[in-house]
Amino acid sequence: MASAPSQSGSNDQSHPLYATDREVVDRLLAAEVPADHHLVDAARLLMRYEAFPGARDLSSDLAKTLRLWGLSREDLHSRTQAIWAKGFRPAPAASEAVGSSFDTADQEQT
Repeated sequence: MASAPSQSGSNDQSHPLYATDREVVDRLLAAEVPADHHLVDAARLLMRYEAFPGARDLSSDLAKTLRLWGLSREDLHSRTQAIWAKGFRPAPAASEAVGSSFDTADQEQT
C-alpha cells in the first residue's frame, strides 16, 4: 500500500484512509465523463479533505478533477443531491461482499 507523501507543513497529518482515497482519486482523474458514482465519490472526498491538515495532493487532484469535468463545487453539490434523491446507493466494496467461503470446485469427484 502507498503511504502519504511528506507534506510541506510541519503540522500536517497523515489521513488513515489516504492509500484507499488515493486510488479513488486516481480513478476519478481518469474518468473523462463522470458517472454518478464518480460524482458521489468526488463530493464525499472533497468534504473529507476540505479542512484536513494534510493530504494536500489529494485536495489538489480533486480540484483538478472538477476542472477537467467542467464543474464547480456548487455544480457537483447540485448533481450529487439529485443523484441521492433518485435513490442512488453505493455498491458494497468487494471486501464487504457476503458469500460462502466453500469452494465446490476443489472437491474431488466421486
